[in-house]
Amino acid sequence: MGDLIQDSSNSPPANDGKVDEAYHISSALHTRAAHHESFQQLWETKWKAPCSMGVYPFMFGTIADFQPVVDAIIAKDLKEPYNWDEYASMFFPQAFKLAFTAHQAEQNGEKEKACEYYLRSSALYRIARFPAPRSPKQHEAWNLGKQVFYKGASLLPTPILPIEIPHPNHTPSEPPTIPASLLLPPSPTKTPLPLLIILTGLDGYRTDLSVWQTPFSLFSIATLILEIPGTGDSPSHPSDPTSPDRLLTSLLSYTTSTHLPPDSSIDPSKIILWGFSTGGYYALRAAHTHPHQLLGAVSLGGGCHRMFDETWLRNVNHLEYPFDLAHTLAHKFGYGDDLEMFIKEGKQKFSLLENGILDQESCNVLVVNGDLDEIFPVEDLYIAVRDRDGNVRKNTEFKVVEGRKHMGEPESFGVILEWIHRLWGLEVGVDEFKKRVLGGLPFKPKY
Repeated sequence: MGDLIQDSSNSPPANDGKVDEAYHISSALHTRAAHHESFQQLWETKWKAPCSMGVYPFMFGTIADFQPVVDAIIAKDLKEPYNWDEYASMFFPQAFKLAFTAHQAEQNGEKEKACEYYLRSSALYRIARFPAPRSPKQHEAWNLGKQVFYKGASLLPTPILPIEIPHPNHTPSEPPTIPASLLLPPSPTKTPLPLLIILTGLDGYRTDLSVWQTPFSLFSIATLILEIPGTGDSPSHPSDPTSPDRLLTSLLSYTTSTHLPPDSSIDPSKIILWGFSTGGYYALRAAHTHPHQLLGAVSLGGGCHRMFDETWLRNVNHLEYPFDLAHTLAHKFGYGDDLEMFIKEGKQKFSLLENGILDQESCNVLVVNGDLDEIFPVEDLYIAVRDRDGNVRKNTEFKVVEGRKHMGEPESFGVILEWIHRLWGLEVGVDEFKKRVLGGLPFKPKY
């Protein structure tokens, strides 16, 4: 409990003479990252490598698909502040082209090829609406991206299906259903399955984090993915701090109901919630609002209190995040373009510490992050795991990955999978479990 994972491969940012002792990252808080200078710098210093590997945020993407778009954007010298319609439009022709190839393959009975090209098309639409749909073209990209994703996902050996979950606890201003992605593998022994609920982050939606679903299905683990308030298609009112509580009550009621497909059911004693990044904030909340309905909750890179600091929010637009993080967060929490009001009200309204959520009973909790996180301060990890007397909270474990930034990748994934493996008591060996799950994440095109 509270172990440090040593990693010296990623040294702290250079000191520019400014120090902010209020945060572990200190002087880095005032250092402007190169990728905020232009899209060309974003591509060359931050995005080209993950695109070549087919990993976040380029799930299902290939560098061959993206390079022509990148070259066109660089030729136009796009940079902050972006015109989001202009930015998004650059990706549409290539996305159309890939979707057309997929359609032709499907018409010719080439199921595997069609699946791949639909998913590759969805990757273009994802980056077009990234980090969040805030313009008409970005909203169009989100909707078109969902269409091609689910066309491709329906052609997978074990299909990933879009579902609408009843939301009886919604308010009059909220939609009555919860859009989600479900992968429910058949139970080889006809026994109820463990369920992993994945809460997406600020910019990675249910069509993106679906990359985790097929690997988990190999071990007869059901997965359900949905967006957090203020993102994607979440029905929860983004400015209502209690809206995720009502949603989770509806969701958990559904997972243990008789409405699931035949031959498969969920073991209500084996439900684990995993929140990625901003989703980690909601996973922490859920651990304390629904402690008896969850076996465990993982907050990966999630904040809880100091993520709403004025000093933090006034600096994060030039740090690790690829775009304007503070404004994206304001949009996500229901403040639209009014960053100043979000800064003024955010902490009092949403802090899990100030609202007393963290003082409530919890299920098993694992909190993980990198100590150099420039998206949410690592200080929030310690606030989440230590009570007001400084003692580690009951049922709580944490891991800090030294020398890593947001979410402590890639070491953090192994830590979480080991914890999940132990909590579920899986029969497969832990090393084999980690190897097969993590090995299924990078996208490797065949065509």
